[in-house]
Amino acid sequence: MQASLTGHLVLSTLHTNDAPSAVTRLNNMDVESYLLAASLEVVLAQRLVRKLCSECREPANPTGSARERLKELGFDVEKLYASKGCPRCRSSGYSGRIGIFELFCIDDEIRDLIVGGADLQALRKAARQHGVRSLFEDGVAKASQGITSADEVLRVTV
Repeated sequence: MQASLTGHLVLSTLHTNDAPSAVTRLNNMDVESYLLAASLEVVLAQRLVRKLCSECREPANPTGSARERLKELGFDVEKLYASKGCPRCRSSGYSGRIGIFELFCIDDEIRDLIVGGADLQALRKAARQHGVRSLFEDGVAKASQGITSADEVLRVTV
């Protein structure tokens, strides 16, 4: 915190479930709210998901309870993909990985919330109002494009 307050760029890692949780995690580590508000500029949450194999990827239409659960979570179930496995992916259906991201930029309104001791739900709500796309939403977008599968997004985000 001291380095960032003197104008240095400080990059660090924390283990949290999402980007706004970094604020509460740092508070729990006894970093004062006013120091966080003064020094925090941006938080990026990220997860790696497996990419569907481009050779055996095909449109998939989930059925039954899986279909209903995916609809509840906001998936467009008409635009999902799956891979059956092939020699290229060694029958796994996946080849490589790609990141899903959540970028939380700290502006004056968020700083006021931090100084005021806002709880995690208030920070998440403010993030949404500022257009922050959650890890899950970024994963849904990538699943809808056939980059990854719904199962993979659910595995790393829910």
